Amino acid sequence: MDAVPDPAELFAQLRREPDVDAPDLVAVDATDRLLLDEAAAAIAAAPDAVVVVDDGHGALTLGAAGLHGATGVRVHQDLLVGELALAANAERTGLAGSYRSLPLGPELVRGARVVLAKAPKSLEALRELVQVVAADADPAVTLHVGGRVKHMTLGMNDVLGEGFTDVHATLARQKSRVLVARGPRPVRSSFPVCREHADLGLTVCAHGAAFAGAKVDRGTRALLAALPGAVPDAATALDLGCGTGVLAAALAAARPGLSVVAADQSAAACASAAATAAANGLTDRVRVVRDDAAASLPDGSVDLVVCNPPFHLGVAVSETLAHRLFAGAARVLRPGGELWCVYNSHLPHRDALRRLVGPTRQVTRDPTFTVTASTRR
Repeated sequence: MDAVPDPAELFAQLRREPDVDAPDLVAVDATDRLLLDEAAAAIAAAPDAVVVVDDGHGALTLGAAGLHGATGVRVHQDLLVGELALAANAERTGLAGSYRSLPLGPELVRGARVVLAKAPKSLEALRELVQVVAADADPAVTLHVGGRVKHMTLGMNDVLGEGFTDVHATLARQKSRVLVARGPRPVRSSFPVCREHADLGLTVCAHGAAFAGAKVDRGTRALLAALPGAVPDAATALDLGCGTGVLAAALAAARPGLSVVAADQSAAACASAAATAAANGLTDRVRVVRDDAAASLPDGSVDLVVCNPPFHLGVAVSETLAHRLFAGAARVLRPGGELWCVYNSHLPHRDALRRLVGPTRQVTRDPTFTVTASTRR
């Protein structure tokens, strides 16, 4: 008889890299363990029909394969660093080849009987997942959505109820809980959502997991107002951490001779930015790339970088993500090129910008947002 795999031994091999790391951040959490335990019987009953969504660093995918015998696991991770961490952890644990990565869509879930998902930060992201699973998974599918109790709301039950007839919650364990949904019913996709902003002369489109949805957040508006003065003779520009692509679309629309790249590590952001470009007739003017901190762009190839960096890692405030983008901007900027950045005025980003990019001047500031311009040394 084969030995029963040891979860502790498997999970001890997992790492977060290349994602940001810190003493209080982990590669496997209580929600991962609870999801795998709750779905164990379902995985065993349909080991070739398992889908995993937004696996942080591979614990769900590799746990399903290594502990419960799942084969050919289909995986969608919104963040590229999650994909890279999963690949590295699969090699480390001898489970490379046990899964394949796919976009969020019909191919991901077609015929799926078991779907494991970490609870997304927004209800719109959950709604898009529900619509995809309910429309194309096997009629006998069970969707397991796990998260920390303090971050789960009754609104999640309501969204799951839009696509499933039976929704219930498991008992909590180690401050985590799983919502279980069965009985998919017909539901039409509502994504991407598009909204016209007449004051900006732009239509913005968003998939569920895109920050701010189809709205234009106040920080982006502050940077938009300053952009006419940003390197007027630039030939190439990069919207770094582009989200829905508002800044890229605005630059391309205002400067017909400018070559614009929109980059983000989020699959939902990239799909949204591409939809925004198309909605504004800018598909041939804006090139969208999914990468981590502009890693795919050559050194010294850009005249202007614009950036509205995130300052949350999950639900915690973190400067690390912004610093990673600043370092990426410094690498791709030509000497004398500029990074135009907006951030919450209370954040101490200016010192980091001076250190990582070069001399930094304040362009505008109010009690909420500061716009700075940093010149590459």
